Amino acid sequence: MTVLHLITRVTLGGTASDIIDSVLATSHGGFPTILATGVDEGEISMVEEARARGCRVEVIRELRRDISPVKDLVALWRIVRLLRRERVTLLHTHTSKAGFLGRLAAGLARTPLVVHTPHGHIFYGYYGRALTALFVLLERIAAPLTDRIVVLTEQELEEHLERRIGRREQFAVIPSGVNLPALRAQAPPREEARRRLGVAADCLLLVGVGRLVPIKGFDVLVRALPAIVKEAPAARLCLVGDGPDRPALEAEARALGVADRVLLAGAHEEVAPFLAAADLLVAPSRNEGLGKALVEAMALGLPVVATRVGGIPAVVADGQTGSLVPPDDPPALARAVGALLKDPELRRRAGEAGRRRAEQFSLAAMESRLLGLYRELCARKGLA
Repeated sequence: MTVLHLITRVTLGGTASDIIDSVLATSHGGFPTILATGVDEGEISMVEEARARGCRVEVIRELRRDISPVKDLVALWRIVRLLRRERVTLLHTHTSKAGFLGRLAAGLARTPLVVHTPHGHIFYGYYGRALTALFVLLERIAAPLTDRIVVLTEQELEEHLERRIGRREQFAVIPSGVNLPALRAQAPPREEARRRLGVAADCLLLVGVGRLVPIKGFDVLVRALPAIVKEAPAARLCLVGDGPDRPALEAEARALGVADRVLLAGAHEEVAPFLAAADLLVAPSRNEGLGKALVEAMALGLPVVATRVGGIPAVVADGQTGSLVPPDDPPALARAVGALLKDPELRRRAGEAGRRRAEQFSLAAMESRLLGLYRELCARKGLA
């Protein structure tokens, strides 16, 4: 019984990491498994890392993130051929475009079981009204072709139902998993981590993790930084990630007079050394499926300030593991960050609460739920 995982691209970030973990979990759980992905020359690919970790990878070069009718039709045909050639029993699609093309292909290839994971959604914060409406329509069309839609949080489930996508009984909630022991092993002692970054002992270091793109909201954090510094003069900011917004963020920091307090560290596969050096993680996203970096930060004992969007409230317990604020609100963000930076005891308590809460999002828990779902579906269709 072969399983095929399909995604538009496997590039540096939390979603790609989730996919690779899912592929390995499926394989180790006794299902022969293939990872099929498109390409994206503009991003840091994790295809070779996936292969090095033991994934069998099939590249479909016509499968791209952007809409291209000719390439999309070719990609659709190649997916159909792959499903038939490998006699795939269960297709698991990931993210919006691969989810739509993959589910169409599964219908054409008569693949017995289809599972789809959106990894969050694009219902707000990404595109304009017309394009968002188109994606919602496509999700409504594809939902009947799906045996299960896997969402990361209960909130994501409700947001799908509000838009008349799928039926409640189609959904399964399986949060992303973090390999907590491996993460903690990667984290150097605080003093060593700060020495590597050149961070002074009395510095209050804020860290943000993610691609430098509008949806992550790092422009809001940079705009909040002058007010944060006014409350906590020792504050500095380190952004771990890269992307098209980098020049604009640098320009904004210069215009606000805080360029000397902002370090753009670039993209890194391992974020634990940066989190180990930090006093606080800040996630000012405009939309977020779950926020794997939030779990990683909490697992290392960091308090978190994040926005009340998407799946973030399922991870960050407001007033316990940190604070939640509205999106696109620099003053609210500055107040929440400032309150934690000025109170070491509050940071310590929030960090300890976060360390305990992170256990709910372990990789082992995710693997168990995913394999349980596959086995349940196979049994229902007499494929076990």
